[in-house]
Amino acid sequence: MRYCGVHDENGGVKNIALPQTDLTASDVILGLMRISPLSDEEIRTLVATAREAGVTMFDHADIYGDERHGAEKRFGDAVTFSPSERESVIVQSKVGIRDGSFDFSKEHILRTVDESLAALRLDYLDILLLHRPDTLVEPEEVAAAFDELADAGKVRNFGVSNHTPGQLDLLRRFVTKPLVVNQVQLSITHAPIIASGVAANMVGLDQSVDRDNGMLDYARLHDITLQAWSPFQKGFFDGVFLGDRENFAELNDVLDELAGQYGVTPMGIATAWITRHPAKMQVVLGTTKPGRVQEAAAGSDVTLTREEWYRLFTAAGHILP
Repeated sequence: MRYCGVHDENGGVKNIALPQTDLTASDVILGLMRISPLSDEEIRTLVATAREAGVTMFDHADIYGDERHGAEKRFGDAVTFSPSERESVIVQSKVGIRDGSFDFSKEHILRTVDESLAALRLDYLDILLLHRPDTLVEPEEVAAAFDELADAGKVRNFGVSNHTPGQLDLLRRFVTKPLVVNQVQLSITHAPIIASGVAANMVGLDQSVDRDNGMLDYARLHDITLQAWSPFQKGFFDGVFLGDRENFAELNDVLDELAGQYGVTPMGIATAWITRHPAKMQVVLGTTKPGRVQEAAAGSDVTLTREEWYRLFTAAGHILP
């Protein structure tokens, strides 16, 4: 038996409707970037634990793993979904990053999707994301690739990752398919998409600098679901803030206090901080440890008060003018 997971419909993870799609997904996503070194059994246990916690969505990219499609292949080798299981999960992958360049050409998109499907041993992707903005993009080529993939039944929905509103508008002018997701970096300590708007127009305050051209408000206005990657990272792969009392003593004090109050771990509270936002974001986990999946999933069931949310925000060093 290559897949041993059982989905618990009463799991702690909340489900949300993804606008512009017919999908209902867990607000916690299991990212598979780091699974290449795991054995088949370890991968099955990780996936089974996620499913039992209520996670229904799995995130891949062609570049994850020791080689292109490496993590996708490990997943395909270890996990087999029955037809009914396949309909109850959402599998997304990404395309566009090459060695030394970004590439949104029609040829590269089509070839990469075929390679991803073969590696995953799947007939279709529920969502395909354009991974990092290709400044040489020809949006007409993206539109043609998306149309061909949709017509062939290989991809059911489309989105982007790390894109600004202007880059999205450029694509949307030509792409006929809705762009339903933007996956971006977000944690309590790395939150410019939120923090800059809170301190708008404050001269001399670094927090007020708009680094993404209003990505958060744009997503809410256009029914685009934001997916938060590196939800526990201090910065850009600088390590986690959880337990870092040298740099984030006050934040960890508040995390510990609220964790005790709600009966979860600090990781659960850090998850709840993101899922509490009315933009209805999803949290993308990067762990390979089943216990941490359970900890984060438990946080999805916590609804922080407005005061608690802002207390965490300021404890992380953000300013309320």
